[in-house]
Amino acid sequence: MTSQRILEAARTLFAARGYRATSMQAIADEVGITKAALYYHFDSKEEILRQITFPLLDELEAVLAEAESHGGAEQVRWRAIEGYVDVHLRHRHTLTMLVRDMTLLVQAPIADRFRTAIALANELVAGPGSGIEQRVRACQVVAGLADPVLLFRDEPVERLRHLILDGARALLGEPAAPRPRGRARGRSGGRRALLTEEQVEQARSLYAEGRSAEEIAARFEVSRATVYRHLKIS
Repeated sequence: MTSQRILEAARTLFAARGYRATSMQAIADEVGITKAALYYHFDSKEEILRQITFPLLDELEAVLAEAESHGGAEQVRWRAIEGYVDVHLRHRHTLTMLVRDMTLLVQAPIADRFRTAIALANELVAGPGSGIEQRVRACQVVAGLADPVLLFRDEPVERLRHLILDGARALLGEPAAPRPRGRARGRSGGRRALLTEEQVEQARSLYAEGRSAEEIAARFEVSRATVYRHLKIS
C-alpha cells in the first residue's frame, strides 16, 4: 500500500536526517510519487509523525494496562517488564527515529504519553507499598529495558530480548532464565523451520511496517520460505 510505503520512507528519512530537516518533497521523492500524491494520503508532516509514533504509544499503554489488571504483584511486575520490552523491540525503528531527533521526545502529546507510560511502568515494577530502595531499583530496571533495544538493534530479536530480561532479573536479584541449548535448527540442521506465536505476531507487525520477507527472515534466523508460510505472503 502506498500509505505504508510513505510511512516507512518517512521513518527512514526522519531517522537519518532528523524530522525537521526532512521535507514533504523529500518523502515524496523517496517513495517515487509526486508531492500532490503524498498530500492525498497525508495532509501534513505532523500527521505522518503521528501515524508513525502513535502505534508504539498505543501498544505500550495497552500492555501496561493489561499487566496492571492482574492480581499478584510478581505477575504484574513481569507482565509489565516483558510487555515493555516486546513493544520496544517491535518498534525499534520508530524509537531510533525519535532518539535521532530528541526534540520530538519533548513535544506534546508524544512526550506526555511517554512520561505517563514510564511512570506507570516504574510503579508496576516497584509493586504496591514499596519503599525508596525498591522504587529506585524499579526505575533502574525500566530505564534499562529500552536502551539496549536502540544500542543493539542489529541483534536478533529473540536473543536481545533474552539478554534484556536477564539483565532485569539481575537488577531485581532474581535468577536468570534457563538459556536454550544451542540455536534452534530445522531437521536438516539448517535454519529453524518454525516461528513461535509471538514471533509470528512480531513478523506481521514488521511486514505491515514495510519490512521485506528477507529482512524478517534474517532477524528471526529462519528461511524466507518459513516467513512466506507463516505470513501467507505470495
